[in-house]
Amino acid sequence: MLNKGLRDEDKIRIDNVLKTLRTLIFVPYPLTSLQQSEIENQLKEFGLNIQSLVDYSNEDLTGLLIRLHFDWEQLEQFADILVEFSKTENNNFENKALAIYQYIQQESKVFSFGINTKIASLKNK
Repeated sequence: MLNKGLRDEDKIRIDNVLKTLRTLIFVPYPLTSLQQSEIENQLKEFGLNIQSLVDYSNEDLTGLLIRLHFDWEQLEQFADILVEFSKTENNNFENKALAIYQYIQQESKVFSFGINTKIASLKNK
């Protein structure tokens, strides 16, 4: 188990990478090669790249994020990023996002109307 100082450092690092990813992905489409390169660089912070996102199973991706000490909010933010990233460049990460939302809803032991709405929205697509 990580001590409090390391957990706080991990949380700050993960939050900063997620913020950067959000700004890179929430831009007018299509993404430029520079933007894709920046996304790849940010994903490297998590030991990922776009191809590994494609290759990972839903369970493996969720497991990786848990091992990286993502909290519930960070998992939700990452899933939100996957949904937005699915709107670009023929990427389809919606199933991975759905799996993450379902994991949060099950494992957090707290019902979230917001996450439940996101799950319903993805299931209806």
